[in-house]
Amino acid sequence: MGKCKALQTICGKSLIERVTERLTPLSSQILIVTSQQQPELPVSCEVEVVVDIYPAKGPLGGIYTGLMASESPYNIVVACDMPFLNIELLRYMVELCQDFDAVVPRLGEGKIEPLHAIYSKTCLSTLRTELECNHLRVDRVLNNLNIRYVELAESRRFDPQLLSFFNSNFPSDLKRAAKIATEEQS
Repeated sequence: MGKCKALQTICGKSLIERVTERLTPLSSQILIVTSQQQPELPVSCEVEVVVDIYPAKGPLGGIYTGLMASESPYNIVVACDMPFLNIELLRYMVELCQDFDAVVPRLGEGKIEPLHAIYSKTCLSTLRTELECNHLRVDRVLNNLNIRYVELAESRRFDPQLLSFFNSNFPSDLKRAAKIATEEQS
């Protein structure tokens, strides 16, 4: 987008505000992992901002940093540009997480959503090893973990339109998100 994605607004709220509002009922600790170059984020006092331990290592470094800073053994990990997270789907995923390193939606052949997932702290050593070897593809790292995939039909039970997985990557996505948000409000 050419600017800080987290600060882009939809119907008067930034993406990061929309995400944190959706997560608040699910967790007593909300962490935002950011880079040192990231501008100040307008977050409530209940939200904690932590600086990425592995800068320039992409989402994998962010996941690792969040897990390290977390007080919980299991953690909801989502991207900052997912404005329509479904609380019931996330609750369902949390219920599944016992005995797994991660619970990850799989929306079709080869289409997984590792940035809308539940991660256990049990996967920290695997993540650190992969980061130090510069293996940064999250989907590749998942192959080394004990994963419970949430299949498409399971996700649709809670989120028929799969809006939880809507990402705002382009200005056109923001326009579409504004339309969806307006429809949600009416």
